[in-house]
Amino acid sequence: RRLTGKSRVIRCKAAVAWEPNKPLMIEEIEVAPPQANEVRIKIVASSLCRSDLYFLLEGKNGSNFPMVLGHEAAGIVESVGPGVTEFKQGDKVIPIFLPQCRECRFCKSPKTNLPIVHYEGMPEPVSRLTCKGKKLTQFMRTSTFSEYTVVKQNAVAKIEPAAPLDKVCLLGCGISTGYGAAVNTAKVEPGSTCAVFGLGAVGLAAVMGCKAAGAKRIIAVDTNPDKFDKAKEFGATNFVNPKDHDKPISQVLSDMTNGGVDYSLECIGNVGVMRSALESCVKGWGVSVIVGFTNEHDLSARPIQLISGRTWTGSAFGGFKSKDGVQQMVKAYMDKKIKVDEFITHNLTLNEVNDAIELLKQGKR
Repeated sequence: RRLTGKSRVIRCKAAVAWEPNKPLMIEEIEVAPPQANEVRIKIVASSLCRSDLYFLLEGKNGSNFPMVLGHEAAGIVESVGPGVTEFKQGDKVIPIFLPQCRECRFCKSPKTNLPIVHYEGMPEPVSRLTCKGKKLTQFMRTSTFSEYTVVKQNAVAKIEPAAPLDKVCLLGCGISTGYGAAVNTAKVEPGSTCAVFGLGAVGLAAVMGCKAAGAKRIIAVDTNPDKFDKAKEFGATNFVNPKDHDKPISQVLSDMTNGGVDYSLECIGNVGVMRSALESCVKGWGVSVIVGFTNEHDLSARPIQLISGRTWTGSAFGGFKSKDGVQQMVKAYMDKKIKVDEFITHNLTLNEVNDAIELLKQGKR
């Protein structure tokens, strides 16, 4: 007999990473029905994030392959599993890589946005996706480079029906991460001076967050001068290219700001730049936030750099409680309080995912 609805296995297309550092393959996969407390989502739009490339090209854990990447998306609920009361078929949603159960000690604490079981980028082995008889790892527990995916209900945010899915998909990671790092984590104050290192999507969102918080001066730092016009559009007031200077970038910024910036945000994922961002902060009260992701190298700094009053901290998903934060950001976009459309540089199909990866590797996305 023909099975329908939530009891049916869906066969659909997905971009499968069979092994590290190789092109993704468009394959037909099977997406199992949602189990207890799970939601099956038809993915309408998915963005490409630098973190996807990190785990494809730089991550050392080959045991996670084959996998389906993607964690920045928006879609429509196709079916729900037993115990799901928050969602119904047809709801517009954004899957989130950082769960929020609203019940555990961590979710109830205003001091963190991390769930009680925080993971370092890679997911638990449970997966509802298979291809050619092999289980596919669900990257960040989401795997949005697929026409359908299954996600735990505590990692899905319901959004307003009028939201354009091909735009708000970016709020599932990059924009929220950068914007929140400035507003929630750094707590940028009106009239302050900020420096943002790296002008990808996360960095541009950090610039936007600094401006929204009332920063008077926002210095954009990047080795690609082509990015300054875009950074200016988001609120940057100055642009510094480290390649244009013989002295360290921290000294350049110190000279520009009479001793250092009030806030710096590292949005690349490079430990050397993280240290430069810290050293760019003014002694006494400077705050430097690590936003870019890497897990391959150790950080280093001289103790006096912290003893002298600087604060060095990190930010995951911009400090937003994930479900709540996504809903807040979607509303802010719909109310025209934040930019989203301006982040989009290319619109490609799933079949063109490897072209998108090349564009990102070349810094053209």
